Amino acid sequence: MRLFYTDVFVLPLPPGHRFPMEKYSRLREALLASGEFSVNDFHLPPPASDAELARAHTPDYIAAVASGRLDEKAQKAIGFPWSPGMVERSRRSAGATLSACRAALEDGVAANLAGGTHHAFADHGEGFCVFNDAAVAARAMQAEGRAERILIVDCDVHQGNGTASILAGDARSFTFSIHGARNYPFTKEQSDLDIELPDGCSDAAYLLQLEAGLETAFDLARPELVIYLAGADPYHDDRLGRLGLSFAGLAERDRRVFAHCRSRHLPLAIAMAGGYARQIDDTVRIHATTLQLARANRR
Repeated sequence: MRLFYTDVFVLPLPPGHRFPMEKYSRLREALLASGEFSVNDFHLPPPASDAELARAHTPDYIAAVASGRLDEKAQKAIGFPWSPGMVERSRRSAGATLSACRAALEDGVAANLAGGTHHAFADHGEGFCVFNDAAVAARAMQAEGRAERILIVDCDVHQGNGTASILAGDARSFTFSIHGARNYPFTKEQSDLDIELPDGCSDAAYLLQLEAGLETAFDLARPELVIYLAGADPYHDDRLGRLGLSFAGLAERDRRVFAHCRSRHLPLAIAMAGGYARQIDDTVRIHATTLQLARANRR
């Protein structure tokens, strides 16, 4: 199982910034320490090119990011100050999901140890997201003739508003987002299938809704490739989550997504998406469990 990592590309953040960048390097360390993965499973991805990004983003926005011409309002919406490191990290994160999709189509399953930047729109970024890796990867797989019909299963606690916007009206791509109703973004876009959950939603209620959503999404999408955003933030002790899932509930969520892919013999590319637990070890544990289960369930 190939894993694509970007944690060596530093994103400079001001002191006290709320985004837990260290979770990415700690995740890679945890996977290596588990003994289930070897150093040969980990790969540095190439950066996404302007041409690859332009299938999902406007040329003006790509140029503004690359050249540092994002104004203060645009940088505030993203949540990161502009820097050359931000540009490199964002390109590599999109490149990692591109690489994971290509690898999944060859091997059955692969993962980006970051990614899930689903709040990035065609012409702007927001919510810690610069380029939309899932949309970029979906469009690339179609353009390269690798997969025509693609399903994006977004289990981050926040709606994939940017993904829904970019891929709206694209009959070849199906967006399914299951998320907190009262959480960010407070103005939602329309995915092909949205399931909104109340604050404090428990394991049982979540899994019931998820199973129904997966049945509908797979039946309607008829995908050739699945991109799964496995957010750790539905966890009950996530600072930005507001839902009530346990470690066991999140693991069962993953099993159900993987089972739907396996029963249909579908390749699966995974991105980590959000995770802001009060104890960073909890976020790392959730992400690591996702990847360990994926490895065990690969076709």
